[in-house]
Amino acid sequence: MIKKIYMSAPALICCAGQNRNELYESCLSGYQGGLVIYDHKSSICEPSHFEPDGNPCGVKSPLGLVTKELPDVILPEPLVYAGAIKIIRIINAALEQMRPVIEKAIIKYGHDNIGVCLGSCDIGSEAAFLARNIDANNLNFPSASFSVEFITQKFGIRGPSFTVAAACASGASAIVRAAELIQSGQCEAVIAGGADVVTNAVIAGFSALEAVSDTLTNPFSKNRKGINLGEGVAFFLLESDKNSNVELSGAGESADAYHMTAPGADGAGPAKAMNAALLDAGINSGEIGYVNLHGTGTALNDKAENNAMRTVFGAGYPPFPPVSSTKPITGHTLGAAGAIEAAICWMVLNEQRGLPVHCWDGVNDEEMPFIPVRHGSNETPSFCMSNNFGFGGCNVSLILGRCV
Repeated sequence: MIKKIYMSAPALICCAGQNRNELYESCLSGYQGGLVIYDHKSSICEPSHFEPDGNPCGVKSPLGLVTKELPDVILPEPLVYAGAIKIIRIINAALEQMRPVIEKAIIKYGHDNIGVCLGSCDIGSEAAFLARNIDANNLNFPSASFSVEFITQKFGIRGPSFTVAAACASGASAIVRAAELIQSGQCEAVIAGGADVVTNAVIAGFSALEAVSDTLTNPFSKNRKGINLGEGVAFFLLESDKNSNVELSGAGESADAYHMTAPGADGAGPAKAMNAALLDAGINSGEIGYVNLHGTGTALNDKAENNAMRTVFGAGYPPFPPVSSTKPITGHTLGAAGAIEAAICWMVLNEQRGLPVHCWDGVNDEEMPFIPVRHGSNETPSFCMSNNFGFGGCNVSLILGRCV
């Protein structure tokens, strides 16, 4: 990093917590109660969330849904209908958690010098389903305002604003783009993070790939069967003036383009991103005190990540460094995962109360022996690495550091 980039306390919502403190408690205890079996007759499925005809694939799988009531979206000029969809309401609820930080930054830097970088896999299909259900005969389609536009309207922000689509690495990639805006002098501060919700399109797509598990996801186990889809949002305010005791120490990216959806088994692409992050941070792998793994629980992804870890950390892995996947707690939140998992690393560094546990059945795969973080791990690392690897070989590794 050319200059230090500090990360504010994260604002977030997911199935494992309505704020950062609740999520951290879930990660320390291994709470998986936010993941429930999907039933299209259940009251958790909102009309604006799933299509009225219910489950499109007949899949019965645990989902990490945000089921608690979300506040209404209020703007000077209300969005005609997009303000009612869940992606907007969940973003709005999270941003309210950090309103004082954002308003302070606006006073300090001005509306023109603050940007927005949002990572997401799918922020359009939910609104598209609503538009499809409108009576086409009257041609009275309401206007649609989407996520980044909503954020800029909410706070009157006029700096650079855009959406990053790098598959399941989107949230992490958005944080990198935000840091670049600050490093280049285009912004003084940037609201950065990721958001995604579970829609029928998401369920159908991952079901077609046979990537969805019908039981709780089980990363790195010999018995792993796939992912549990989840939804959520997490944001930081990034700036070069110190706003917390946590900084973005380094970031690395790679685009191996091995396959449209599958990772290369050797993990070369992820390893390249991880090594680039270490180089950017100016540290060696032995200084990483915790790795939040991508850890999806699919056969190919876990094997590729295992090989990448061996490449980067050498023959000492396992058991060094401590590692865990938090997706068995939050679900795989797709474009939000990189931001939510960076937020978990932020809490490890800031709170210094221990490491997130790894929830699995403990059955090792002899091809990739794995020693995860268990309950009661009280390590207090100085650096955490957060890895997110997406379709098409979009790989991002973030290194967060604790400073004084």
